[in-house]
Amino acid sequence: MNNDEILLVDKPAGMSSFGVVARVRRRLSEEAGHKVKVGHTGTLDPFATGLLILLTGKGTKRANEFLKLDKEYEATICLGKVSSTGDIEGDISDYPFSGRVRAARRCGGAPLEPRFARASQGANGRNLRTPRRKDVENVLASFVGEIFQQVPSYSAVKINGQRAYKLARAGKEVEMPVRKVTIYNIEILDYKWPELKIRCEVSSGTYIRALGQDIGERLGVGGYLTQLRRTKVGEYRVKDAERRLDFIFT
Repeated sequence: MNNDEILLVDKPAGMSSFGVVARVRRRLSEEAGHKVKVGHTGTLDPFATGLLILLTGKGTKRANEFLKLDKEYEATICLGKVSSTGDIEGDISDYPFSGRVRAARRCGGAPLEPRFARASQGANGRNLRTPRRKDVENVLASFVGEIFQQVPSYSAVKINGQRAYKLARAGKEVEMPVRKVTIYNIEILDYKWPELKIRCEVSSGTYIRALGQDIGERLGVGGYLTQLRRTKVGEYRVKDAERRLDFIFT
């Protein structure tokens, strides 16, 4: 093995990016008979899957070359509810908030009855209008281009030297920065209320959790991510992920 190479890994759900690095480092070090330096070029949330680019040996010095690359994701948004973290790992509530419920409710289940084809009941007995596909298409189109996005409080961004997610978990409220990002394209892969599946091409620094929340908010029903998969970083694709490392994650 070349100890100064790029490794493409298809990260499984439920594992942190740092956990992936640790496992790969241990395995490659065992193969080489000495400690091999391994680093990532951009994290994925633990619940997310998909392309994680790792660098080994002297190649770890090239990390900055990958940080600004555009990315492609596939995401599933559960409409009609919101999450404290913007994803399945947070506290899930009806829209608008009517008291928090621990996250165990996932999208899916039986389709809406005919009498709910146009409206479903939300918090406090209020009716949430079920968005038509055309409504969704129009809202998605409104996000294409340069937009300003607030960094989620549950993120690895440092606020006064501390990770934002640590402050959030401690119940501390902080003002999160706003960043300008670019959404190159968003398309619907599938839409059956309450699930909306999309594919999007975005600039570096775009938070798909925040995008999912904003899409739900603009539709007037709220939303949070139940699935997220990174399929491409620059010209690197998840389909080309290193197969010989697959057994590490099983």
